[in-house]
Amino acid sequence: MKEIFELISQMAPYLLLGFGLAGVMHAFVPTSLYRRFLGGNSLRSVVNAALLGIPLPLCSCGVIPTAMSLRKEGASKGATVSFLIATPQTGVDSIIATYSLMGLPFALLRPLAALVTSLFGGALTIAVERNDQGAQGAQTAAPRVGEESATREKRTFGQRVVEALRYAYVEMMQDIGKTLFVGLVVAGLITVLVPDDFFMLFADNSLLSMLLVLLVAIPMYLCATGSIPIAVALMLKGLTPGAALVLLMAGPAANAASVMVIGKVLGRKTLVVYVASIVLGAVAFGLGIDYLLPREWFTEPIRAIHACDHAHMPWFNVVCTVVLVALLVNAMILRYRRKGEHACSCGHDHHEEVAPSCGCEAEDVARKSEYRFRVEGMHCNKCRANVERVLQGVEGVESVEVDLATGSVVVRGTVSDVQELYRAVEAIGFSVTA
Repeated sequence: MKEIFELISQMAPYLLLGFGLAGVMHAFVPTSLYRRFLGGNSLRSVVNAALLGIPLPLCSCGVIPTAMSLRKEGASKGATVSFLIATPQTGVDSIIATYSLMGLPFALLRPLAALVTSLFGGALTIAVERNDQGAQGAQTAAPRVGEESATREKRTFGQRVVEALRYAYVEMMQDIGKTLFVGLVVAGLITVLVPDDFFMLFADNSLLSMLLVLLVAIPMYLCATGSIPIAVALMLKGLTPGAALVLLMAGPAANAASVMVIGKVLGRKTLVVYVASIVLGAVAFGLGIDYLLPREWFTEPIRAIHACDHAHMPWFNVVCTVVLVALLVNAMILRYRRKGEHACSCGHDHHEEVAPSCGCEAEDVARKSEYRFRVEGMHCNKCRANVERVLQGVEGVESVEVDLATGSVVVRGTVSDVQELYRAVEAIGFSVTA
């Protein structure tokens, strides 16, 4: 427990700052900006996708429906792959957290590696698609996108601030809090259980170390921030800096769920390009670090931070740790408490056992058909938001209620064919159970 608490205390101030910056980006950067520059089957769209994706604080589960939505709304396949590779590896929150635990060299190399691998993957996808005579053109945007953007633009500064705080310290913490905690626990167990010289067995064979890390990292689900304490713990046991970077790249960007969805939605050729770009890019950067750069650049900051942890703990870090833990607990309570709640068409929340008392007319609800089904694969609020958005874009839909904790969906309106609802959800990479 001591090792886990020390890791949290070191990361807490930077995590709080990173979450805050992520909230500001979410509330003040128009969503249309990310769609506007990703169209067209050109290298420029690939570059735009990488540059827009790197600072976004999306985990690997949240980036998939977001990327599929961008694809459906006109983004090229190359831009979509570039976005898929760049976004989960980094994020403004994970870059700051990387600096807090691993030092400046890792914090600079992480987004650089994400940029290069995403450009390579996007460009290769364009080349493959141009040679594929059966390639389909991009689809047009959903009709409600403009309405959403217009509504969002009308929000006052105060409303945006509230939205930023809620997104940063409630929704984001609901999304990555669990995986971050798991990462910290795993890091603590590694510190205690793994012998100090374990990875010294592979000290003379960096490539073998990287291949072993890839075998473990690719099937696992690791978020960009949650992978940091694991990488630190492994480096303290002798893992090379290059192999640690492979974990930081491959863990968040490639996992079993991502691979299955990308293969289903974008096709096998695109999936091969996606995985190959991540693996080759991670290994290339890892070998470059181990053989071309001084190892002290990467090991000394970690040792210094670790030594500082054992020496003393500043009161500011203790306060930030308490605040961070309190916010995480609050976010988890809010997430799982909402299982018995639903939203009516007026936008208010009501408990299932309590009749609405906000002025909703019973006959208005009775006139609407109700469609209930489950969506598999939602893990974060971004997933939920994407499901809500695509369902609201189906003609005849008047209200959508999505419960993230259970995966249940209730749609009200007059839809001509329920299969349209299923197809809309499946188009962004989720599966539907009636």
